[in-house]
Amino acid sequence: MESTLTSLLKGAGLDPQGEPRPLSGGDIAAVYWLETRQKPVVIKRDDSTRLDGEADGLRALRETGTSLLVPEVLALGDGWLVMEALERMSPSTASAAALGEGLRHLHGHTAAEHGWPRDNACGRTPQPNASLADGRNFQRERRLLPLARACHERGLLDACLRERIERIAHGLEAWLPDVPASLVHGDLWSGNVLYTPRGPAIIDPAVYCHYPEVDLAMLTLFGSPPDAFFEAYWEGNRPDDWSRREALFQLYPLLNHLLLFGGGYRDAVARATARVESGG
Repeated sequence: MESTLTSLLKGAGLDPQGEPRPLSGGDIAAVYWLETRQKPVVIKRDDSTRLDGEADGLRALRETGTSLLVPEVLALGDGWLVMEALERMSPSTASAAALGEGLRHLHGHTAAEHGWPRDNACGRTPQPNASLADGRNFQRERRLLPLARACHERGLLDACLRERIERIAHGLEAWLPDVPASLVHGDLWSGNVLYTPRGPAIIDPAVYCHYPEVDLAMLTLFGSPPDAFFEAYWEGNRPDDWSRREALFQLYPLLNHLLLFGGGYRDAVARATARVESGG
């Protein structure tokens, strides 16, 4: 075990028992399980700036006091993040409903502006969060336009599709109302949801304040939660234009996947673009 990690654990009052065990599923950072005399912990090894942003997000989510479990940050420094370990179990209808209810309460925490006091990262991609008063402007200037430009500059997005995305970005005011900015997890794909004996948990955030559909669209990007989740979340108030909003808020993570993982995501970007253009 590296001496820097040993020192970090000691400073947190944790006595390691054995060596860290690699966990599967981390595309961006190395993640480990470690038994300690006090309790098991999860350890992440990554760029220090990204880990600082993740720890900031975990603390912000915990401070809301919702029913959603969020791992406690136990130690941070020198490219290491040590967190509370959570026991996993299989999901059920009841746990899906609890996730929907918890996420609704999380999104009830709002801010005066869209953004976050610090930049963070979505995967390896830097995520600019400088605040803007209007959510349409934030989605345009902080999300869609920078990612479309970056993908085009790397040859991953042709000029025609980039122009279509830019037209969508510049036309948001025509159909998307401005709303108070909700605290969002920011990267809530299904792999960042855990079901535990104590209830649903959310991990690996990239938090900011924006439209709540950011989280819902991520949850449906690679599959979809069961009906019980949506029934608990919307309580009968599903937006009439949900399909269009879903496609819009999937554009940013799809562009990010295109940037991170290559041209295999180009068709998915094109399909989401077409859905927004057609009204869903």
